[in-house]
Amino acid sequence: MIGRLRHRLTLEQEMPSADGGGGYALAWTTVATLWAAIEPIAGREQLQAMQLASPVTHRVIIRHRPGVGAGMRARLGSRLFNIRAVIDRDERRRYLDLLCEEGVAT
Repeated sequence: MIGRLRHRLTLEQEMPSADGGGGYALAWTTVATLWAAIEPIAGREQLQAMQLASPVTHRVIIRHRPGVGAGMRARLGSRLFNIRAVIDRDERRRYLDLLCEEGVAT
């Protein structure tokens, strides 16, 4: 498994930040930079707002890390993977499977 973790990802979480006017705005903040394996699972095309969108489903495998959850995202260069579910693959806290969608809004 270790040899498959060859992509350097940035794990991000949406956090509120002060906007200077007494309110706040949501911004993506880096949580960690880690090694991962990325496996395409399926692809589909759908018509969204009169435009053709092509979200692709991926499995991203990382070493176990507490606090990783749905709603976070992983960044690989300009590619964004929105995390939809997190699975502890063997219930031994060694690896996490992040089920992600690429190419869709969060």
